[in-house]
Amino acid sequence: MTRFAEIFTDRPVLADGAMGTLLYARGVMNSRCYDELNLSDPARVLSVHEEYLQAGAEILETNTFGANRFRLLRHGLAPKVKEINQAGVRLARQAVEHFKEKQAGAAWVAGSIGPLGVRLEPLGKTGLDEARAAFAEQIAALAEGAPESGANHLGRNRAGVDLLIIETMPALNEAREALEAARAVAPDLPVLVMVTVDEESNCLDGSSAAQAAALLTEWGAGAIGVNCSTGPATVLTAIEGMRRATTLPLAAMPNAGMPRVVEGRNVYLCSPEYMATFARKAVSAGAQIVGGCCGTTPNHIRAMRSAVRSMDEQAHVEGAGVAPVESAETPPAPLGARSRIGALIAQKKFVSLVEIAPPKGIDCSPQIEGAALLARLGVHGIHVPDLPGAAARMSAQSLCIQIQQHTGIDTILHYTCRDRNLLSIQSDLLGASSIGLRNLLCRTGDPPKQGNYPDATQVFDVDSIGLVNIVHRLNHGLDIGSNAIGASTNFTIAVAANPVAPDMDEELRRFAYKVEAGAEYCITQPVFDLRLLEHFLEQMRDHRIPVIAGIWPLASLRNAEYMKNDLRLSMPEEIMLRMAQADTPEAARLEGIRIAQEMLEAVRPYVEGVQVTAPAGNYAAAAEVLAAVLPQAPSAS
Repeated sequence: MTRFAEIFTDRPVLADGAMGTLLYARGVMNSRCYDELNLSDPARVLSVHEEYLQAGAEILETNTFGANRFRLLRHGLAPKVKEINQAGVRLARQAVEHFKEKQAGAAWVAGSIGPLGVRLEPLGKTGLDEARAAFAEQIAALAEGAPESGANHLGRNRAGVDLLIIETMPALNEAREALEAARAVAPDLPVLVMVTVDEESNCLDGSSAAQAAALLTEWGAGAIGVNCSTGPATVLTAIEGMRRATTLPLAAMPNAGMPRVVEGRNVYLCSPEYMATFARKAVSAGAQIVGGCCGTTPNHIRAMRSAVRSMDEQAHVEGAGVAPVESAETPPAPLGARSRIGALIAQKKFVSLVEIAPPKGIDCSPQIEGAALLARLGVHGIHVPDLPGAAARMSAQSLCIQIQQHTGIDTILHYTCRDRNLLSIQSDLLGASSIGLRNLLCRTGDPPKQGNYPDATQVFDVDSIGLVNIVHRLNHGLDIGSNAIGASTNFTIAVAANPVAPDMDEELRRFAYKVEAGAEYCITQPVFDLRLLEHFLEQMRDHRIPVIAGIWPLASLRNAEYMKNDLRLSMPEEIMLRMAQADTPEAARLEGIRIAQEMLEAVRPYVEGVQVTAPAGNYAAAAEVLAAVLPQAPSAS
């Protein structure tokens, strides 16, 4: 059984450098699938391997970084996972065997396994089981290799790789799935797991290097390290952090700095001499494998070989002094102590909410006056949607805080993922908590094409499920990388539910995920067909959380037609007929209010509250709908 102890002797081990950089320099366009070149242009791939061996590389990575089903699918090559990976092993083994015939050197063949290129749950739609299956498929091919691959340099007849390198992992959950797949599929192969870090030497999911080292050690990696990233300096800092948290062998393989675009081409500016200096510092910091990633060439590897071999001895690191890495989790206050709305839900009191949309300009005095009216009448809270319909309006967060400051009523901030990446989401939510906002409705958000700026860029780093996970972690005093933020954000977490969704199975599946992620209550889309609401409540019984039913007072027959035909809401014919029989605008408005009042009375026994939309900004009309549940009856509008 090959173990890392057989790779390490009394000196550092040198890995190779970039594959894609050299292929690009030799005329392969970056639109090509570089992994597929193992089949269509093997001579070009083989020549890169041979150059790294000549430069002194002792670990040769296969050209399979992106050879998983998800990345290959983009090129229509998903059925060729096994073929491409086995060809990659064959080419690397061929280069090693040819090199051994010419010189006395020896090298290890490492199977390169990169990230899947998709976002995993809880922040994405790809399940952890799907990720593990994709990694397992690739690893099985690398471990099996091709029959004609030959033996390794210990004389063992291994057709597959000698070790696995799981590299450039952006998040620890993905690294864990790859590692678990390797342990299951190829238990006899040693596994090196490397993460990539940002300018602060933290993993891209926010985890510190020390936390990554502690967890990867716990999960059973044979060696760990850092590769790619923003360059040697940040990788060195990360390696120093890792060494304090683990006694496993460490690997350091940075990019040759950050690329600069010169005449349309990415150019990496770190010189071979600088990379050689890095190699000496990395070994002194405890790295036992050094090499390069993007931008590094055989010239860089040659300089690094001279540097590490000129050192008198390898840096030895004692196991004593390894500091445990603890997660400083701070649980949130009980739901009833976080906000007035949270208290009402915790006490199982019937909740009354009104939705107030932000203005399209900077004057929000009508909205504040409306909120003040509703507060006086006893409405419990105001829900402020985030750019409803993907139309440009004042920020929901700004209106929420102004309403609270001027009226004292609780607000629910409708927060979407459409316009924000992971950094912005965390920044916004930390800021919202710091200024006193305590209630969130987590939504994915309407696509920009539905609004008045259809060409606006959308982000969607995560969807509503991932957003709930982020808020849940912030509520426990942790960012998405498990770094302590000092205190809980203490949000109440609401999610949306659509009882009239066209695909109810998918709606229920996603709803269950939201509850598992940490949702504490839900607000439904407007419902007109109460039979559908009752059916939805029955179907969600296994994941039941408090439900606040959405009610929309119709303003006219045209409004009802819009709901039915444009928004595709189920609209009973009886309601359409009642709105059609209203012969004046005022009669239609009053009929819409009566219908909404009847709906409220009908749903009261089954739900924990209602949210009424103010029709065309008529807040008094919303109060009329709620008259039966308000302590102070509103005057007729």
